[in-house]
Formats: sequence, structure tokens, C-alpha cells
Amino acid sequence: MPSSRTGRAPVQGAVRVRRPAAPRPPRDNPVRRFRRRVERAWDRPLTAYYVILGGSLLITVLGLVMVYSASQITALQLSKPGTFFFRKQLLAATIGGVLLFSASRMPVKLHRALAYPILAGSVFLMALVQVPGIGLSINGNQNWISLGGSFQIQPSEFGKLALVLWGADLIARKEDKRLLTQWKHMLVPLVPVTFMLLGLIMLGGDMGTAIILTAILFGLLWLAGAPTRLFVGVLSVAAFIGLVLIKTSPNRMARFQCIGATEPGTGATSCWQAVHGIYALASGGLFGSGLGASVEKWGQLPEAHTDFIFAVTGEELGLAGTLSVLALFAALGYAGIRVAGRTEDPFVRYAAGGVTTWITAQAVINIGAVLGLLPIAGVPLPLFSYGGSALLPTMFAIGLLIAFARDEPGARAALSLRQPRFGRKRGTGGSVRSGRPAGTSRRWNTMRRRASAARSSGER
Repeated sequence: MPSSRTGRAPVQGAVRVRRPAAPRPPRDNPVRRFRRRVERAWDRPLTAYYVILGGSLLITVLGLVMVYSASQITALQLSKPGTFFFRKQLLAATIGGVLLFSASRMPVKLHRALAYPILAGSVFLMALVQVPGIGLSINGNQNWISLGGSFQIQPSEFGKLALVLWGADLIARKEDKRLLTQWKHMLVPLVPVTFMLLGLIMLGGDMGTAIILTAILFGLLWLAGAPTRLFVGVLSVAAFIGLVLIKTSPNRMARFQCIGATEPGTGATSCWQAVHGIYALASGGLFGSGLGASVEKWGQLPEAHTDFIFAVTGEELGLAGTLSVLALFAALGYAGIRVAGRTEDPFVRYAAGGVTTWITAQAVINIGAVLGLLPIAGVPLPLFSYGGSALLPTMFAIGLLIAFARDEPGARAALSLRQPRFGRKRGTGGSVRSGRPAGTSRRWNTMRRRASAARSSGER
């Protein structure tokens, strides 16, 4: 009998048993992988800060470009230089940039201290508008004060900022004293003061701004946790008052009749502006006719550089341009919601929520009117349309959001790591104090010290 080399008899009929293969890990779905990356990026401490800062600056710069393009023909028709409206908007954007930077650097205590002075100043100016000889009437609404020359101011735009700051401070103080469980403290004096502002605005006939202030009021009540019955009750009263104001005004009734209109019409039923706004969007196509090549701005579309600048954007930049604007506003609104949801400070929560409600509601009303889905309310597109009175308080409000985003958990620490230290020389000279090479950050040095501590004593 043959034997193996080891001297053992071979095993007859031995069967090699195969081990079951280990299950392969499931392949990672590219969509899930991309979603996880987006979620990780969004959860970073400085994401909201950069989204608010970058989004608002992009909207403002794109708005300046479109104001220049959409206002040239109107300026020439008024025997003005083609850059007339653009220069005024650029000046307002420059001043607004200073306000944005100042607001972003102010502490929260200073923001709260400014609430009452801004409210008092806004009420005084809105009352001054109704004084004969001081207030100006433009397009049937008396809501303007002349500053001399071609400059005017609309005090009702500053009333939005005043309501946000004062309302947030009021509700925050009542929350600290645990008074929001009583309905009278929830409503008084927030609702009466808001109705006073609405009354001053409606004396001039500005229904659009009144709608924005109403949206801010309901946003503050919602964030304060108003009971459903209380919320519905205030909403019903506001809706009834609005219905009466609409029914008693033929102009407002005509605007409601233009929702979804496809023919310009004639006489009292004319929907010229709404229909030509749709014409501008329809002729833009996917990528538009080109910057400056709009046809509707040549006298066919009224208010092409103010209320209907979104229509000119659609005609010149196409669907890609309008979707980009919508994406920027959506990102700005979502970042504002994140700031309001992550803070522990009641004032920051209410102020951030109020600013987000203000900008989002105004953008929805303006774009909805251009698309023919809502009545024309006469409100500008925030940060985008022509108008310094609307741009200045809006940029200050964006500065508030930036300041609040800087105070998010971890955001201040992350910013301190990215700021350069004083006394560091540029180039190859290194730091004066520590002798570190130029460009070496504190974070990198901290990591280097940890790595050095982990080495053994004899390692070089």
C-alpha cells in the first residue's frame, strides 16, 4: 500500500470542505454618498455663516447687473443718462454694505438697544409722510419723503426692520419672565403696535408693504408658540380687514382679476403689466436672449427695473438665470431657519426668524406676481430690485443674520482658528514672536505638538 511522504496513509475519498465566502459589503449608492457629503458639509459650524454672506452678496451683485440692464431704456426715456438708476443703486449698495458690516459686528445687546429707537424713528417718519407738502405720491401711493434732488426715502421699508427688532426683543423679555403662557401677554402690545404700523402704511395705500408686515407678525407669533386658536383668530381678523380693503378699492380688485391672465385687455380690466411679464419670461427660453437684449424693457413692460425685474432676468438669462435666483433665495431662507433653530438665545431666535420670514415672504410675493400666480402687490424683490429704501434695511437685516450665524455653537471657535495672529510677517521671515514659518496656522501647530508628544523619547 503506497504511503505518503510523511509516512501516513492517504485518506480515501477525502472531500475538501470550502468555507463559505464572507458576504461582500453592499456597494455604496452614489446618491447616498453624495447625500452624506452634503449633510456633513451642512452640519459644519460655519456653513450658515458662509451661505448667508455669500448668497446675499451674489444676489446683490446680480441685482446690480440686472438693474443696469433693465433701467437703461427707462432712464433714456426720462432724458437721463443710461447709467442713472444704476449709479443710484450702486450708491445704495455701498451704503448698505457698510450697514451690513456694522450690523454683523454688533453684539446682541446693541441690537436689542436699537429696537426702540428704530421703531420710534419709523413711526415718526411714516406719520410725517401724511403731512401735506412733505409726503410724496408716486404711482398713486403716498409713502415717500423727498431728500432733495432725485433722492427719496420710503419710511415703511424701515418699519419692517423696526417690527422685527422690537417684536423679537419684546417676546424675548416676556419669555424670560414666563409670561407667554397668557394670551394677553402674547398679543399685547405686539398686535396693537403692528396694527398701528399697518394703519400708517395703509393711509398711503401701500397694500404690498402691509402684507409683508402682517407676515412678519405671524412669523413672530408662530415662533413664540402661539396656540392654534389664538393664531387662527388673529389670522381671521387680518384676513377680514384685508378683504374689506380689497373690496373697497377698484384698483386692488382689478389686480386680483389679472391672476393667470393671458390677454392684456383694455380699459379698467387691463392686465398689461402682468401679461407682458409672462411674455418676457416665455421669450427667454432656457438660456435667455443675452444680457441687455430684452425686448420687453423697451417700453412694453412697466416697472421693468423695480417690481418686474425678475421678468427681465428671465428674458435675458432664461430659465437658468431665474432658477439660479430662486436657488440663492432658497439657500438664504434655509440658512436663516438653521440659525433660528440652533440658537439658545430667545432674541436671536425671534429676530432671525423674523428676518427670514420677511425676506422669504417678500420674495415669494414678488416672484408669484411676475409668474401670474399672485396679484401684483408692488413690492420689490429683496436685494435684487432697484430701490435704495428697500435695499438699506434689508442689508442691515442680512447683517443681523450674519452676526447671529457667527454666534452658532462652534462657529466662533472655528472663526478664531482661521483668523491670522498679529505680529506675523509675510514671506519667508516667519513670526516675530515664535519664529514659526510664515503661513503656519495655530491649528497646524497644535496638531504638530500632539504628534511630537506621541513619539517615543528616543525618536528623532
